Amino acid sequence: MLCFSYVYAQQPIFQGLVRDKDSGQQLEEVNIRYQRGLKHSHTASNGTFSVQPSTFPDTLIFSRVGYLDQHYILNRQQSSIAVVMQKNEVELNQIQVDAFNVNKTLSKVDLNRIPVNSAQDLLRKVPGLFIAQHAGGGKAEQIFLRGFDNDHGTDIAVSADGIPVNMVSHAHGQGYADLHFIIPETVKDIDFGKGAYYADKGDLNTSGYVNFNTLDHLDNNLFKVEGGSFDSWRTVAMINLLNNHQQNKYAYAAGEFNYSNGPFDVKQNFSRVNLFAKYNQWIDQKHYINLQGSIFSSGWNASGQIPERAVSQGLISRWGSIDSTEGGNTSRMNLALQYRALINDDESWESNIYFSRYKFQLFSDFTFFLKDPMYGDEIEQVDNRYLYGMENKYNRQYHFDNSQLSWTSGFGLRVDDIKDLQLNHVYQRDSLLNRLSHITGVEMNLHAYTNLDWRIGKWLINPAVRVDHLIFNMHDKLQSDPAGQDASATRISPKLNFGYTINSKAQVYLKTGMGFHSNDIRVVMAQKGNEIMPFSYGGDLGMIWKPTDNLFIQPALWGLYLQQEFVYVGDEAVVEPSGKTRRLGADLSLRYQATPWLYVDGDINYAYARAVGEPKGEDYIPLVPSLTSTGGVAVQLPWGISANLRYRYMNTKPATEDNTVQAKGYFVNDLLLNYAAGKWNFLIQAQNLFNTKWNEAQFETETRLRNEQEPVSELHFTPGTPFIIKAGLSYKF
Repeated sequence: MLCFSYVYAQQPIFQGLVRDKDSGQQLEEVNIRYQRGLKHSHTASNGTFSVQPSTFPDTLIFSRVGYLDQHYILNRQQSSIAVVMQKNEVELNQIQVDAFNVNKTLSKVDLNRIPVNSAQDLLRKVPGLFIAQHAGGGKAEQIFLRGFDNDHGTDIAVSADGIPVNMVSHAHGQGYADLHFIIPETVKDIDFGKGAYYADKGDLNTSGYVNFNTLDHLDNNLFKVEGGSFDSWRTVAMINLLNNHQQNKYAYAAGEFNYSNGPFDVKQNFSRVNLFAKYNQWIDQKHYINLQGSIFSSGWNASGQIPERAVSQGLISRWGSIDSTEGGNTSRMNLALQYRALINDDESWESNIYFSRYKFQLFSDFTFFLKDPMYGDEIEQVDNRYLYGMENKYNRQYHFDNSQLSWTSGFGLRVDDIKDLQLNHVYQRDSLLNRLSHITGVEMNLHAYTNLDWRIGKWLINPAVRVDHLIFNMHDKLQSDPAGQDASATRISPKLNFGYTINSKAQVYLKTGMGFHSNDIRVVMAQKGNEIMPFSYGGDLGMIWKPTDNLFIQPALWGLYLQQEFVYVGDEAVVEPSGKTRRLGADLSLRYQATPWLYVDGDINYAYARAVGEPKGEDYIPLVPSLTSTGGVAVQLPWGISANLRYRYMNTKPATEDNTVQAKGYFVNDLLLNYAAGKWNFLIQAQNLFNTKWNEAQFETETRLRNEQEPVSELHFTPGTPFIIKAGLSYKF
């Protein structure tokens, strides 16, 4: 492409700067469109931009979510461009038709129209992503997306400000993604993508990825307190430490405390503390630095999954437990440094360095007295590790007569230094009965990628390739010989995406790419280094359509094939190869802002997931829902009053490969009422508004109760939350 397009335009290139009208802050990610034609650009992270019109005169249209559009008439005599933009309500009409950049702007609209106050709510902002909690609120959520039961993160890459959330080769499950260290009020936007079509995403990015970006600065200080059913309390404080728009220096600190006993017979005694601080500044017009740190600690009791027969026989209530000593504690410390350098108007460099200290201890009892009729089957899972790594990215822009090209290349390193990984048979948390697994190890991921984004006329062509090299080294402390085992593998993942802009209101796209199924260090050694990185390939065919400024429609058809799904069952210390799988589906996203005060959204997702090579009728993938939907209505009335009515639906799904046992679906509603008066804000939240009886997590499991002679295989469940009412008061200053 470079060979036949490498001819620079004869038209002049203009530089400019965009600022906030009130604060003077430099604005990044401002979309710049030419009134004539389909060319567009955007501001860099320091608010600067360059444009090259094809004709004169022309008008530049500057737009950014949360700001009024600004028009600027351009002629040949100008040497530089200065633009100021005025803040405004976040509106749906501000979303541009661009399939490769729409998700982040769409999330800004959703976050503004539908506020969140928990990490669970943040994940639910991703269209088609469902979660389930089944261990007292302190454990990472079970994630469902695009025909995958991702467990706690096996095939979905989750990050926050570029820091990996997933823990590879985790004590409880591969890719364990505990997002609870994020304070929801600090989140600026959510970047997400479905499928493995993104060159800068590698390990764990099979069904998709999610990255949460936090605020660089606070417009106001905030103090919030909430309380509600089941002794639930939450407080949040966010304080500006430095807010100098003139020198582009910002710093703030935030803290959160959560406590709840939950609806269960055994009090959860759930507590969580989060502390977060962030400093960032533009050293000059070309160099930016961002330093942040966070500390997170949590502890809880859990009631676990209970058997249906125990409830139907009256042995326990629906909110009871078989083993009252389940629960756990976890902590994490994060440090991260980001550096950006704008080399010139067309070149930039970015480096991210991160470090995490992580501890985890979980007590679970899934089979009760199946294996040990005297002491029971409670297990302890321990994870103790250091995580560190870096990401580097170079970007170069090229401007041609009739096209523009963006070239991005990057490389990085991630190292998980696992100091302690245990699975133990214990009695009521305190007594160690038997060590089932005890290892230490190091897992290293070296990766590099290159990506071209070529826009020519109405076309966008995006070829890319990524290389991942994984190195595993493991020491089994229960075996003296061999002292250590090691293995390595490399996977090359090509991507090729297309977009065609029909007009300013419609664009069709085709995304294709290869990736790989993430693997656990214990699986790698059990398989003697064979098929360490089973490949995946898939494609999306979709459309972005805005028939009117206030209506957004995005349909898509997709498919994915996976060579192998090796699963390490952390609760049993065994490897389960699941074989080849195939998934097909359809997504539909709708957003409609009928009036400035009425916002309607809905997402419908269908997935057909089957194992390849298995007899028909015995090829179901357990716990994968075929139909899910979320949505709601948000109303902003005069006098500071707003209301949000939400729903989420999941259909009945197979719990076994032959679909003879099914996990029941559900339809649940939530309601949020809000009243704002000046600096004060009062809210009331009703979860499970109609007190629906539903099961949040369900598993088909073979268990035995204390007085049973023979084991029974049936559904075990964690009941979904009943009707819960919460009230909160916040003050901005």
